[in-house]
Amino acid sequence: MDQEAELRRLRWRSRRGMRELDQLFNRWLDQRYAQASEAERGVFLLLLDCEDDRLWKWFLGHERPADAELDALVQSIRALPPAG
Repeated sequence: MDQEAELRRLRWRSRRGMRELDQLFNRWLDQRYAQASEAERGVFLLLLDCEDDRLWKWFLGHERPADAELDALVQSIRALPPAG
């Protein structure tokens, strides 16, 4: 699958019930996806499988994922500057 098609698929899959989470995921897709390793892309897919309430606690910094790779990606996404 070409990268543009993959990005469209991931953007669709990243849609959540919370606009703030959508923005965080899209920020990573816009700013980091192209440079991300296959391993980091795989961790992003794992992140998409997590429940919204848990994700929100992680992104607010109230909790941290037990998995070190997930935690590193969450912290990386939190540190990305807003688009614009």
